[in-house]
Amino acid sequence: MSPAPALDEPPGLAAWPPREGVSAAHGPALLDWAADTSAGRPRVCLLRGARGSGKSHLLTWFLLGPTGHARTTPHATIPSAGLFTDAFAWELGRQLGYGPLAPDRLLERLTADQRPLLLLVPDLHLAGRGPADRPSAQPSVLVRDLLVPLLRLPQTRAVVEVGDTDLLDAWPGTESIDVGDTPHDGYVPPAGAHCAEDLTALVPRSDDGRPRWDLAPEPAREHALDQALLSPDTAHTVRALLTDPGFLVHGSAVSVAACLADERILTPPGLREVWRTAAPQLSDTAHSTTQRAALLHTAALGASPTLARYLRPLADQHLFTAAWARPDAPVTALTPMPGDRGQLLAADPLGALTLLDPATGADTAAVDSPRSVRPDGVAVRRDGSLLLLTDTGALQPVTPESEGTAAVVLGHIASHHGHLTLRHPYLRPTALGQCPHSGTTVLGDEQGSVHLWTLDTYHPNPRSQTLHKAPITAVTCLTPPGDRHALVMSAALDGTVRLWATSADPLPDPVEQRPAFVTALASAHSAYGPILAVAWNDARLHLWHLATGRVRALPLLTRCRALSLSPDLRLTIAGPDGTYALRLDAPRLWDQLTN
Repeated sequence: MSPAPALDEPPGLAAWPPREGVSAAHGPALLDWAADTSAGRPRVCLLRGARGSGKSHLLTWFLLGPTGHARTTPHATIPSAGLFTDAFAWELGRQLGYGPLAPDRLLERLTADQRPLLLLVPDLHLAGRGPADRPSAQPSVLVRDLLVPLLRLPQTRAVVEVGDTDLLDAWPGTESIDVGDTPHDGYVPPAGAHCAEDLTALVPRSDDGRPRWDLAPEPAREHALDQALLSPDTAHTVRALLTDPGFLVHGSAVSVAACLADERILTPPGLREVWRTAAPQLSDTAHSTTQRAALLHTAALGASPTLARYLRPLADQHLFTAAWARPDAPVTALTPMPGDRGQLLAADPLGALTLLDPATGADTAAVDSPRSVRPDGVAVRRDGSLLLLTDTGALQPVTPESEGTAAVVLGHIASHHGHLTLRHPYLRPTALGQCPHSGTTVLGDEQGSVHLWTLDTYHPNPRSQTLHKAPITAVTCLTPPGDRHALVMSAALDGTVRLWATSADPLPDPVEQRPAFVTALASAHSAYGPILAVAWNDARLHLWHLATGRVRALPLLTRCRALSLSPDLRLTIAGPDGTYALRLDAPRLWDQLTN
C-alpha cells in the first residue's frame, strides 16, 4: 500500500469539480467527513439512498478531486456489485499493492501494515454472487466476514454505499449521508439490469453451432452464468457453461468462482482445483484473452489435463506457455545442477532434497541430506557437494566425505559466516544464490551486503560489497563466458533491486524499486543476452533484458519462494503452493529488440 503524502491542510471545496445536483447538496458533508480524522469523528460514513438517487454521482465527484492528500485521497475503491467475499479481497489486495490475496491473508497484511487506510466501497448493497440460497450471494456475508474485520482495524476509514438497506446499521459510531429516494436526471440503469433477456442468445455461433464467446457482448460474458443459475433447467445450463473452455476463458471469473464454491453443482473433474488456483489472477479484468488462457492452462496442467489440452492452442499465443505443473510439490529452495542434463535440485519444506526432470517436473532421484536441516537456499559444486542455507540462517555443507577439497572449501565458507554471525548477529546470511553452471556462489545478509565465494577452490575471505540498507531477500549472479568477473544481482526488504558488476563499483541507484519486496531471483545467459527474473510478493514477475534495461511484467499464479531460469528461457517457479515451469517466448517478450 502506498498512501498519499500527508499535507498540513486538506484542499477545500474549490479544488473539486463544480458541484451540481447531488454533489451540490451533499458534497460538502462528504468532504467534511473525509477531511476530519479527529478521534471524535466516526471512521465510517454510510451513503444511503434509493436506486438512481445519485449516490454513484456523488462518489464519482469525490473521486475526481485532487490527489496527494492522505485524508481525502482513497487508497482503494472497490465497486462491490457482484462481488463475494473472496473476490472483494482479491481486488482490494490488488489495489493496495499486495496482489490478490485470500481474505485471511489480506487481513493479516493489513493488521501488520498500520498506515492510515481510506476505502471507498460503492454498491455494497448489490454485493453477492452465486446460487441465491448460498451465503456467497448475500451482501451481509461479505460485511460479516471481511468488511467488519477491516473496519475494526483502527487505521481504517471507509465510505460505504449501502443503498436503502440496513447493512452496517449495527456498526457502532457511523455517520450517514442520505441522498434521498428520487432518481436524479442522469440516472442510467446498471449494465446487468437486463437479466430478463436470454443472454446466451446474444452469443454468435460457429458454423458447427459452438458458442463464440470471444465475439460475445460483454453483458453475456459477465452474466450468462448468473442467469443460468436462475433458469428452470439449472443443472444443464450451468454444466454447459462450465464445460465450455471458451466460456471459462472469456466469462466472468468471479461468477465461476462463486458458482464452484457450491459443492452441489457438478463440475468436470479437476475444475474446482483449477479455479481455486487461477481465479485470484483471472479476476483481474486487465488481463488479455491470451494471458487468461495461459494462466488457466498452467493451472489445468496440474489438475485437469483434458482442459489443458483444449486451452493449449490459445495459450501458445501468449508470452509464456506452461510446460508442466506440480501442485503436489511444495518447494523452499531450487537450483540447477551442474552439467548438461539441466536437472533441478529442489528442497521441500521438510528438508528432503530431490532431483527434478526439467522437461516434466518428475522426481528422478532423492539426494542425501541431513533430515534435521530445512534449506531456504542451496548451491551445488560440480562434484555434487552442497552448501545449504537453513531456515535459521546457518550454512550447512553436505559432502560425501569429511575430508578433501569439497569439505575444506564448503566447511570454511560455513564457519566463516558462522563466526561472523556469532560476533555480529546483523551479518546473519539471509539469501543464497549461484552463478549457473559455474563454481561461483553469492550470499546476502541482514545488513544488506553480498559476499561472493568460489566453491571450487579455497579462499580465506569472500569478495564483499554493501548494496542495500535493509536485509537481503534474494540473490543471483552471472559469470560472462571467458570473464573472471561476475554480475551480482540482489534484492532487499526495502523493495530495491541492485546490480553490481564486480569489475567496477556498484551502480549508484537501484535498477528497480517498488512498494513490495522480492521473494526470489534467477538469471541466465540466453541467445537474447543476459536475462534476470524477479518474483515479487504482490504476485508479479518481472523479466529484465539486462543489456537494454527493458522489462516485461507477468502475473504469478502461485506464491513464489524460488526460481530457476535456463539458457533456453525455461522458467521454473516454486513455492509453498507447488512448482510449475513456463516456456518463455523470447520473440514475443523481446520483439521490440528486433523491430
